[in-house]
Amino acid sequence: QEYLVESGGGSVQPGGSLRLSCAVSGYIYRFACMGWFRQAPGKEREGVAALNAGDITIYADSVKGRFTISKDNAENTLYLEMGSLTSEDTAMYYCAVDFRDGRSCLRNYDYNYWGHGTQVTVSS
Repeated sequence: QEYLVESGGGSVQPGGSLRLSCAVSGYIYRFACMGWFRQAPGKEREGVAALNAGDITIYADSVKGRFTISKDNAENTLYLEMGSLTSEDTAMYYCAVDFRDGRSCLRNYDYNYWGHGTQVTVSS
């Protein structure tokens, strides 16, 4: 069983920035996929950004150029730097990890282990 705890969410004005963190139990180098997802009210959960087994970054078109995913193996932590935020980015944000290789890493079913989420609200 893997345990993931997100932090760093909050309220921010349009155009602002936030950095989300995801602390993972155990060594994160074991995972083939590490990702961030979000779910807005009334919408399905969607993949935002991911790192695959080759440490290649993958982004949803809606966040390219504004969000950056990264990790710190020494701290067993996954990060999501978010900039130029708009109201469309308001959602609950979840981190997820999985051992299975050969996946896109940006789909819900690519992951077996999830955090409980952190809320991001973008509003003036």
